[in-house]
Amino acid sequence: MAIKIEKKIKGYNVVKPEDKAAPAPAPAPVKDTAPVAEVIQMHESLERPETLVGNTYKIKSPLFEHALYVTINDIVLNAGTPHEQRRPFELFINSKNMDHFQWIVALTRILSAVFRKGGDVTFIVEELKAVFDPRGGYFKAGGVYMPSIVAEIGGVIEQHMKSIGLIHDPEMSEATRQLIAEKRAAYEKASAKPAAAAPAETAPTDSHTNASGFPAGATLCAKCNTQALVLMDGCQTCLNCGYSKCG
Repeated sequence: MAIKIEKKIKGYNVVKPEDKAAPAPAPAPVKDTAPVAEVIQMHESLERPETLVGNTYKIKSPLFEHALYVTINDIVLNAGTPHEQRRPFELFINSKNMDHFQWIVALTRILSAVFRKGGDVTFIVEELKAVFDPRGGYFKAGGVYMPSIVAEIGGVIEQHMKSIGLIHDPEMSEATRQLIAEKRAAYEKASAKPAAAAPAETAPTDSHTNASGFPAGATLCAKCNTQALVLMDGCQTCLNCGYSKCG
């Protein structure tokens, strides 16, 4: 049929027969999607709630006359949802000892600022635990070596992060546990000496273990800072964490 052209032709296209046969695609139906709740992440613009949950840890060091009390307060993000998470928000250190007041205040402010920044803050633990006191470190209860008071503060933060699920200890395999038990039994058997006869009224004492509960001849492990490193078959092996210099 004829079509009357009433406007000026500015361009044209040739329609091929196969183009006529192809029907125009139908628009996809719009699906009604349920609104998704926004997951709140830790960031520095997050306002401090009226109430925070936290824990206080006591540090008793031979380097200080008075104990230190480290308080770490957490903010609970996405409470009541599957994305609920506790994150460190602020840190305080209190003590009767005022000799180190300036650096303690500076440390608490810097750590609190890093906590509020968000992201992965677990790196703080390794940074603090790597600080060494030029006067020398000390052994805390249980025989764990602390190179400085700052390192012990890092250990407290690590303990807290483990309790809220930010840091997870790699589980030791059953084969590794069995190997450590076998090596400890072999070491104790090889180093055992016949004890001299003691008077009946003298109570027997266990002089074959150190403060950590490992053999008395054990040295400090560079990985777990515990006196549990023994020499067996020409190789240094830790009876606490399984570390070995021979791989």
